[in-house]
Amino acid sequence: METPSRILLVDDDRDIRTLLGEQLAMSGFEVETAGDGARMREVMAAWTPDLVLLDLNLPREDGLKLCRDIRAASTTPIIMLTARGEAVDRILGLEMGADDYLTKPFEPRELIARIRNVLRRTQALPANLAPLEARRAMINDWILDMEQRLLNDPAGRVVMLSGAEFRLLRVLVDYANRVLSREQLINLGAVRQEDVLDRAVDIQISRLRQKFGDEGAVLIRTIRNEGYVLAATVALS
Repeated sequence: METPSRILLVDDDRDIRTLLGEQLAMSGFEVETAGDGARMREVMAAWTPDLVLLDLNLPREDGLKLCRDIRAASTTPIIMLTARGEAVDRILGLEMGADDYLTKPFEPRELIARIRNVLRRTQALPANLAPLEARRAMINDWILDMEQRLLNDPAGRVVMLSGAEFRLLRVLVDYANRVLSREQLINLGAVRQEDVLDRAVDIQISRLRQKFGDEGAVLIRTIRNEGYVLAATVALS
């Protein structure tokens, strides 16, 4: 019998925790809940979730900070929940490393569908995106930490990567110095299927280049009429 996926729900509203907890349990998930960041850490110290549902508006420590803390320590998928609808909050959440974002109020069925979609992506990645034995990749003088999903520049400064940026860079590292078309990048999981719109790959490439500063256009080159290539010396360790 398949082991149920573990979901940690972090929300300061007791009624929401109760309602969603029951809905998730009825849908076959194993559920733990927390009302704030302190309780979230207690739960995660003793119980490893497969996915975290994280409310943005929490007392003392907000969801963005907690999202950043989770992402700095693990690759556990995160779906952010919030009553806010502004695009800036969604962007901040995704840039902190959240895998998806849902604005309250929402239908529990939609949340469950999103949970299953994120779990399907992270638990059944293409072979090239299976966990690598290497813990980091040297990209010229840059270091990509595979475990914490962080990028360090040549001076040692930390550059935060969103979930989308990490996926894209991971694929480029796996296929360093080989030209990948837009279609190949999509098929390899560098861009999520639900995000595939006109110029979606180009936009993601542009955002990733910005993380490398002035070196971005040199490291990640555009090959006209063919695609993109990570033109760098890559060493795994």
